[in-house]
Amino acid sequence: MEKCCRPSALPTSAVPDFSLERELGGSVAGIDEAGRGPWAGPVHAAAVIFPAAGLPDALASRVTDSKQLSKAQREAVFPELLQVALVGEGQASVAEIDELNILAATHLAMVRAMQALAQIPDAALVDGNRAPTLPCPVHCVVKGDAKSYSIAAASIVAKVTRDRYMTELAAHHPGYSWERNFGYGTEQHRQALARRGVTPHHRRSFAPIRKLLEESAESKT
Repeated sequence: MEKCCRPSALPTSAVPDFSLERELGGSVAGIDEAGRGPWAGPVHAAAVIFPAAGLPDALASRVTDSKQLSKAQREAVFPELLQVALVGEGQASVAEIDELNILAATHLAMVRAMQALAQIPDAALVDGNRAPTLPCPVHCVVKGDAKSYSIAAASIVAKVTRDRYMTELAAHHPGYSWERNFGYGTEQHRQALARRGVTPHHRRSFAPIRKLLEESAESKT
């Protein structure tokens, strides 16, 4: 399908709105990911299609880039989004990240999020500058979660679902503080790796984990 990774081809605004969606016309899915940078856990993606009527003003004022919201704010908005929009969620596993590389795995998660939607949209707005292969025209939007309501909503859904997943995983692998760092390379996570070692949920293709495994192998020879 058509791919357009030139964000300047579409108008953008300083805060999220529906300008990009209206410019494209028809049904438009916003797609974003969460978890490209962590040392542990899968990468998640979400696809969101809002109805033609848009979204209630009270909700619109709280939908923005997930990084600009607190955990409590994201958790509050999340169920409201599920009530007013079509939402698809997808993920790519640690094994797929290690096999494919993080970019390809992220695109795989986006494809799965699109497949989980109840309908295929007429077009997709994807956060970033690299487009996955989807069954509709794809338009990349750099910092799209700050420009498009659909992408912003997808960023919230992806972040909430991944944080919940990592919190559940933390209960089975205590000590790494995944319920707080969600797999990112914090100092607590680094110290836990030194004490406890690498788990099956760590991304072995990521340099810090790969280095730790190499050092462990060398110490045994």
